[in-house]
Amino acid sequence: MKRRGVVGAIALIIIGVVFGAVLVSSFGWVKPSMAEVQNIGRENPPVTTSDLNALSFNDAFVQVAEKVTPSIVQITVVSKIKENPHEGFDFFFPFKDQIPKEQAAAGSGVIISKDGYILTNNHVVKNAVNVQVTLNDKEQFKAKIIGTDPLTDLAVIKIDAKDLPAAYLGDSDKLKVGTWVMAIGNPLSLASTVTAGIVSATNRSLRLIKDSYGVEDFIQTDAAINPGNSGGALVDLTGAVVGINSAIATNGMSGTYIGYGFAIPINLAKAVAKDLIANGKVNRGYIGVKISEVDAATAKAVGLDKPKGVMIQDIVKGGAASEEDIKAGDIILKIDGKEVNQPNALQSYVAQKRAGQEVTLTIYRNGDTIERTVTLKPREKNGEEVVEKTDKTEKKKDEEGLEEITFKDLGLTVKDMTDRQLKKFDIDHGVIISDVKRFSQAENQRLRPGYVITEADNQPVDSAKDFEEKINEKKGKAILLKVLVDKDNKFFVGLEIPE
Repeated sequence: MKRRGVVGAIALIIIGVVFGAVLVSSFGWVKPSMAEVQNIGRENPPVTTSDLNALSFNDAFVQVAEKVTPSIVQITVVSKIKENPHEGFDFFFPFKDQIPKEQAAAGSGVIISKDGYILTNNHVVKNAVNVQVTLNDKEQFKAKIIGTDPLTDLAVIKIDAKDLPAAYLGDSDKLKVGTWVMAIGNPLSLASTVTAGIVSATNRSLRLIKDSYGVEDFIQTDAAINPGNSGGALVDLTGAVVGINSAIATNGMSGTYIGYGFAIPINLAKAVAKDLIANGKVNRGYIGVKISEVDAATAKAVGLDKPKGVMIQDIVKGGAASEEDIKAGDIILKIDGKEVNQPNALQSYVAQKRAGQEVTLTIYRNGDTIERTVTLKPREKNGEEVVEKTDKTEKKKDEEGLEEITFKDLGLTVKDMTDRQLKKFDIDHGVIISDVKRFSQAENQRLRPGYVITEADNQPVDSAKDFEEKINEKKGKAILLKVLVDKDNKFFVGLEIPE
């Protein structure tokens, strides 16, 4: 009897254990209490106070989006065309008719005044016969084109409205690579889209503007920019507009974003917008010089400690620089105290100035640093364009006694000039380049057969023999050459001479 009681007790314990396991299992046989239901999803609370910096960083994006988005508009355009008006920028226009003489397109714009002035791209409104603006609150207006500037790809339009939420325009000169930015616009017809990234680079030239006077000084960003973003805002985390979105890197097939977008610096855009609003056109001033980047060899040849500044290759006749003590071969280090190391950076700065205004150039010349003041002139009187940057010997003479010398280590052959050649180039001294070896240092420095070398280190070159002596004196160093392409086109270039 006693044994039977022990067995019964053990059985009860086993039953209790099994029943308890059922209660706490996920079999679903026991319905959870209301308290348990209300607690679902709260077992691992998110970080709330332990990382206030992360929360503040996130809030910055939210606040900027809320602040700036109302200042961005959608622009719909119908244009009359004879050919594609958006060449170089056509990936921004996904809405295209099949009608031969009319084309519909969409872009973005930034409200820059409470009374309705809107900044956008020239290629958005080019050849437009009808411009429609849709605000962030869906209200629509017909817009008037105030003025366009194809040389910077900027335009200003206006709608008849009041008390609009104008954007704050910042200072793009203070923008640094690595700065967080947001692109706000209407890509792919998706209104009020915000993307984020960093400034990947500054002072980019893409050669999209098919004009030698074109000004390209793009901000590069990895914030996603797509068709329809064109004319929208690139803003920093204070909510200040630092650029006007204009171009994207694309594979040429999809026409969509594949990694980088490009924006026009807002300082340039502000200067252009003010002129367009005041005059309907830009009264831009020019220095009147042809310029190029200073490479390592040229820097070494002229005595600079490193490549910097931009070299004046030629002075435009009748231009502003021609009236001052400024010479071909000078290197502009600064303009109004601002360092310039790329031709497009100099152009971008000058593009913000009007004809009649003065600029101060800090110039490097023959080892000295000097300053010159230039009064800018309009384009009608002069122009400015970037010039593309373009050794053992073997000697022989032809039947006329003209000597030809090949510098094997340089890949360069020069020859004495005939009287006819001297007359053709309108000079009385020099040597003509008769051959340049492919992939040689000479070819890399833009020297080509048919070009004429008239000076080496600012000294006249009278013959091939004279040129050889000057080369030998510079072994292990660099020499600065003055080269004629034809009688009206010359440039300076540095050439490193091996030991």
